Amino acid sequence: MRRYVIHRLTALGLSLAVASLVIFAVVELVPGDPASYMLGTGAQPDTVAALREQLGLDRPWPMRYAGWIGGVLTGDLGYSFTYKTPVAGMILDRMQVSLPLALMALVLAVVIAFPIGLYAAARRGRVGDTLAMGVTQIGISLPNFWFAMLLVLVFAVNLQLLPAGGFPGWGHPLAALRALILPAVALALPQAAILARVLRSSLVETLGQDYIRTARAKGLSAAQVLTRHALRNALIPVLTILGMQFSFLLAGAIIIENVFYLPGLGRMIFQAITQRDLIVVQGAVLVLVAAVILVTFLVDLGYALIDPRLRK
Repeated sequence: MRRYVIHRLTALGLSLAVASLVIFAVVELVPGDPASYMLGTGAQPDTVAALREQLGLDRPWPMRYAGWIGGVLTGDLGYSFTYKTPVAGMILDRMQVSLPLALMALVLAVVIAFPIGLYAAARRGRVGDTLAMGVTQIGISLPNFWFAMLLVLVFAVNLQLLPAGGFPGWGHPLAALRALILPAVALALPQAAILARVLRSSLVETLGQDYIRTARAKGLSAAQVLTRHALRNALIPVLTILGMQFSFLLAGAIIIENVFYLPGLGRMIFQAITQRDLIVVQGAVLVLVAAVILVTFLVDLGYALIDPRLRK
């Protein structure tokens, strides 16, 4: 197991190094000059040139990449062109919203998906299975921003049970959790539908294996066969989807964050792109890539724990 972990960590470290180079190169290709954007269209060329020199944008890109990656290795992601504050601090502030939101949505998706997937697999080919899969198809088809606005209309405007938007900060824990409930539900619904369908398909395939028939022949009940024997062996594709979903929920909640006016990481990246604050984009995307790589590593460990044969 130790050799497996070392091998995976080495591969993931190389992936992160390559990703940093790709991120820097792609951001370099983004049209628009940050200095010109900051000074406005009426700025004089010598003023723009002076600001470019001050920001270090006049240096060759290999030197700028080396300086950036050297700072990253020491925890310094640079300073925002727009706000003149450390990028690392900005990311940490926004992660206090995006990370709890992603975790809440993922937990909610699992809580919804597993009972539906187990129920559909236990009644495969019957009316219950058809109804469950029909419900999940509706969940996949609904746009999450439309569902988010519907939640606001029902629970915030009509019933006045939850806030319609904004985030009060973690200085007020209960208010902060209440502010994240509706966004988490809006994000969790389509992810729960996808997860339930994957779990159901994996369980149906597993229930056709020989060892399942042996377990039934020994007199185990259908529920025991499903939960004790089939579920564990059906979890590998489910873990894959969970890893992908967490990465999506952490980085891809820009629309939901805008609907609920949440100061999250996705909204910050969107604003930085519109303001040509490239150093913020580079740092934030690198952090997200590192999070995806870390989640991939944890999923790989989960594979190895579930099925020891995969350690080889």
